[in-house]
Amino acid sequence: MKKLLAVAAMGVALAGCSQYSRSDRALGGAAIGAGTGAVVGGLATNSAGGAVVGGVLGGAAGAIIGAETTPRACYGRDQYGNRYRVQCP
Repeated sequence: MKKLLAVAAMGVALAGCSQYSRSDRALGGAAIGAGTGAVVGGLATNSAGGAVVGGVLGGAAGAIIGAETTPRACYGRDQYGNRYRVQCP
């Protein structure tokens, strides 16, 4: 019975966590940054080289910004519905 309660408590704690992890946000930020950087670099220089450089720099910046802006406030709920803070994955 105690094992079942422990597993249930862990499940409740994890259920309140954000659905986005740092790696998910970094990947999304890199995609958005690379696309934007490529467009801006290509338009600014009128060359494919500028688009490539802009895409690389935008992708790196987007990955860093996406990972660092991940919310780190995860909450779980106990059996009475009270919120409590848990460590985010």
